[in-house]
Amino acid sequence: MKQPSFEDLYQAFSAITQSAFGVELLRHSLLPELLGKDAASLLYWAGKQLARRYPLGTLDDVAVFFERAGWGELSTGEERNDELDIELSGPIIAARFSLYGSCSFQLEAGFLAQQIEQQKRFVTEAVELPPKRDGKARILVKWDRKQAVE
Repeated sequence: MKQPSFEDLYQAFSAITQSAFGVELLRHSLLPELLGKDAASLLYWAGKQLARRYPLGTLDDVAVFFERAGWGELSTGEERNDELDIELSGPIIAARFSLYGSCSFQLEAGFLAQQIEQQKRFVTEAVELPPKRDGKARILVKWDRKQAVE
């Protein structure tokens, strides 16, 4: 079976408007129950797998993906030698923080790590930072210039 592209998926489903309720049920009720104590690491890995399946050429493309996937609005801070600060904001992020207090963004962190690794061609990892009080998720992406990927 042929794997549809990101654009194919988006075109097929973008006209269907649904609430985020179903996604949140899966994300915060079912997945943690199924994955247990390994939920965070498995979601990080799943994010990396999604990024491999749907490689994107630029950070702007990644921001579009996040918006279309309903993962929030992605904005980048200053890029330093080997790291980049990223913030996720928007109504879905604010609602998750207000409802759950503490919530995980490991799926998004894994996705970002893999996308940036593919773009920069260096081994890359991402970690969640403590959220600011403004209801935004923060992720730090770091790459190792000594470890190139082929």
